[in-house]
Amino acid sequence: MSHYDFPTRFRALYDHALGLYRAGRRGAEGYFDDKQTAWLAANGLTAQHLYDYAEDDVGGGEPGFEHALAIEVVRRDYFLNVQGGRASGVVADPSTWPEKAAAVDGIGWLPRLLPKARAKLRGELPASMMYGCGGDRCFFKDNDILPAEFLALVWRAGDNDAAIISWVKRRKVGA
Repeated sequence: MSHYDFPTRFRALYDHALGLYRAGRRGAEGYFDDKQTAWLAANGLTAQHLYDYAEDDVGGGEPGFEHALAIEVVRRDYFLNVQGGRASGVVADPSTWPEKAAAVDGIGWLPRLLPKARAKLRGELPASMMYGCGGDRCFFKDNDILPAEFLALVWRAGDNDAAIISWVKRRKVGA
């Protein structure tokens, strides 16, 4: 695997997914051939990730290629260097996460985003969930946080929710 050309290869698959979505193809199944699917897997990604980006991009222009690339670079780094290039085999259960309306220290969405970001980092999001969805984007915009930056913060902080909450509060004040 060539690491240096990851952004270029990711861009090609992103554009491929956009084209298929614009042409009316729905559902991530069959979006990529075996070689493309193997490349995605070797980098800790799935067809669903690209499908979700294409669906939201076509639907409103967000999160866009730049954010998608940044998010997936963090995920890929975690996959290769923490998980040793092996998928966890676990699928998170969003029904166990806090409700969408939950808040902590006056910060809405954050309680739900914490387990979601951890699941994204470990490659454990179910196909029904997207890191960087509309609700996530509202949180990121309201708090002036890059989605990839938050994902990296969650990686650094591990299970220390208090450290993440404190960082988000400082960021919001500085906005």
